[in-house]
Amino acid sequence: MRKLFGTDGIRGIANVHPLTSEMMILVGRATAYIFKNKNHRHKIVIGKDTRLSGYMLEQAIASGICSMGVDAILLGPLPTPAIAFITTAMRADAGIMISASHNPYQDNGIKIFAGDGFKLPDQDELMIEELIFSGKIDSLRPTAREIGKAFRVDDAQGRYIEFCKSVFPKGMTLDGLKIAVDCANGASYKVAPVIFAELGAEVVSVGVSPNGENINKNCGALYPELIGKEVRKTRADIGVAVDGDADRVAIVDENGAYWDGDYMMAICGTEMLKEKKLNKKTLVTTVMSNLALNKVIEAAGGKVVRTRVGDRYVVQEMIEKNYNFGGEQSGHLIFLDHATTGDGIIGALNLLAVMQKKGKKLSELAMLLEKYPQSLINLRVKERKPIEKMEKVKKAISKAESKLGGKGRVLVRYSGTEPLVRILVEGEKEHLVKELAQEIADSFRKAIS
Repeated sequence: MRKLFGTDGIRGIANVHPLTSEMMILVGRATAYIFKNKNHRHKIVIGKDTRLSGYMLEQAIASGICSMGVDAILLGPLPTPAIAFITTAMRADAGIMISASHNPYQDNGIKIFAGDGFKLPDQDELMIEELIFSGKIDSLRPTAREIGKAFRVDDAQGRYIEFCKSVFPKGMTLDGLKIAVDCANGASYKVAPVIFAELGAEVVSVGVSPNGENINKNCGALYPELIGKEVRKTRADIGVAVDGDADRVAIVDENGAYWDGDYMMAICGTEMLKEKKLNKKTLVTTVMSNLALNKVIEAAGGKVVRTRVGDRYVVQEMIEKNYNFGGEQSGHLIFLDHATTGDGIIGALNLLAVMQKKGKKLSELAMLLEKYPQSLINLRVKERKPIEKMEKVKKAISKAESKLGGKGRVLVRYSGTEPLVRILVEGEKEHLVKELAQEIADSFRKAIS
């Protein structure tokens, strides 16, 4: 049983177990220990988003790392994918990002990357837990000159800006485009506007005034209506909204209409197929993506492989099978030729490149995908009772599947990052889909009341 790590690192309420200073010192020590296996001066980079609690957790993690004889390199506020990139660019042993992604400011969390820029495999996370909860880490204490140091790196933002610009096709610019950018008052508030501007776009920015408490607050990728309003107000050509740590993106067109990750995967995936750049002609996504995505990719000569929910599982499948593009409906897009994790800015740049190549507006490109109706209901839960043991819920699910008659699907699962159960019903008839999703939700409410 896992005691710390979930589907995307460690997450919880800041200053409440396990997101306490005391625990973060131990996590820093254990992480430093398992990567301290190379014959050189060891170092681990640490980044964070703009949450108030980031200061506290950054210092605690750095203290733990230094106490194990490893140097801590402090990068300050930067997107999660930037930490993955700089970990590899600086030849660091590991990278740690302090962020709770799209969650409100009172939450926080950490994501750990290995030296190759990929998130830790399950066995390494379990090893960290074993070192902490067995007490083994307590007796491992270097002394004297073997203790590590902490440094701040001032040019980390510039390194990531140049990296993102290098992903955009050579000889192509964003000249003539007005782009509205919402940085969610989070980790990308300094770098995102600069990247688009230096590529030639006229940039209108919102969500770039973090105060420690306003990260994700009615802004960013979870609130695309804000950037939609800004697009209409400023007559921008497109709106780009990232979440608090900028590993996911939400896109709105020139009319302010929101198009989710399925549309971006359809547009970029078919273009990569056309240019023969999609490895094995395969797109990787999760079970949450609309079934119409399969239809579009298959019509273009490719195929779709699905994984369980979570960008780490998409990446895992891509690595194991040598695929190079995948993502989630939520806006995590992974272009493995460029990055080791979801990157909202790189995702937006790839979409913008298609727009520039084709000379088309996003609203035109999005017509490529005609979705089947979906209904998604999120219910807050106090405990995660096994769904297979909830007879009323099982009966409602079976009834829904029977009514869909093989022309749709039902997916009921617990969130890996929040105390929620997610109920998804998809089918040909919108009214039926909504009705069945509500029936399952009602059965769940009765089962947990």
